[in-house]
Amino acid sequence: MHSARNMSAYDALGPYDGPQWPHVAPRSTFLIIAVMMGIVVFLAFFVNGMVIVVTIQYKRLRSPLNYILVNLAVANLLVTIFGSSISFFNNVIGYFVLGKAMCEFEGFMVSLTGIVGLWSLAILAFERYLVICKPMGDFRFQQRHAVLGCAFTWVWAFYGLLHLFLDGLRTSCGPNWYSGDSNNNSYIMALFTTCFVMPLSTIIFSYSSLLMSLRAVAAQQKESETTQRAEREVTRMVIAMVLAFLICWLPYAIFAMVVATNKVIVIQPTLASMPSYFSKTATVYNPIIYVFMNKQVGVQSAMLYVDHCKSQKVAGVGNYGPPDVLKLHFP
Repeated sequence: MHSARNMSAYDALGPYDGPQWPHVAPRSTFLIIAVMMGIVVFLAFFVNGMVIVVTIQYKRLRSPLNYILVNLAVANLLVTIFGSSISFFNNVIGYFVLGKAMCEFEGFMVSLTGIVGLWSLAILAFERYLVICKPMGDFRFQQRHAVLGCAFTWVWAFYGLLHLFLDGLRTSCGPNWYSGDSNNNSYIMALFTTCFVMPLSTIIFSYSSLLMSLRAVAAQQKESETTQRAEREVTRMVIAMVLAFLICWLPYAIFAMVVATNKVIVIQPTLASMPSYFSKTATVYNPIIYVFMNKQVGVQSAMLYVDHCKSQKVAGVGNYGPPDVLKLHFP
């Protein structure tokens, strides 16, 4: 509980006027979140930048199935630039030092690219379902299908943008969960359905179908250790993908629904800010799960290949390209 003195200072000090400690939370809370955001910023730039640079550098990696992975990496970088980096800076200072206009722009960009990222995961799952399970028969996944999938994520994301508001610690902006009017509640329900229930359902359906198809093949080839191992590896990957989505977006979904349906509830500012920071951490672990955990695109293989290229170049050997281990598609 805040003391009366702290509460009066809290009410008197505007969110853009100066440090919010100790009125909103202790200074240590802001600094801990700043450290966390600093780590996220560094790792997100590294892993997503690597995906984009390697894909641009090597034409062999520009297959249609990889477009959505690059789309995800671009969205993650934009979240990092306009969201995590600004959150890091603001938490070091203790308030949203860039002003209201920049707060609204930051909220707009983070909401836009965040929705692009989560729908990219759903489209990626559905693309794999189409290619591997072949529900449409002899369907050939081509460049135009990949471009349509990427375009869908950006067009759909604009649906999720409306009124933006400072979060609990007043160091970042996001959707306004607090207004309480019927239009805003309808908006939150629609956002919950289209940006959590629908993509999660698509991911679970697509990967469940993929697993059932793989298990059917494994059942016919019980003597094949390769097939059995592939089934186990894909199962672990699918579990990791679903859990990552839930870790990222379930806190946000629960928080939005609780606040929208119970306006009298009082949530501690630090706790109210946590869902936003959980979602920003996805810019690090999603690329690791979807790209670098793939045995074909391990970080170690990539780094070994970089060293190999350098040695070849020094030796004067030309015409080198990426080895097969750097193919990005799954499984």
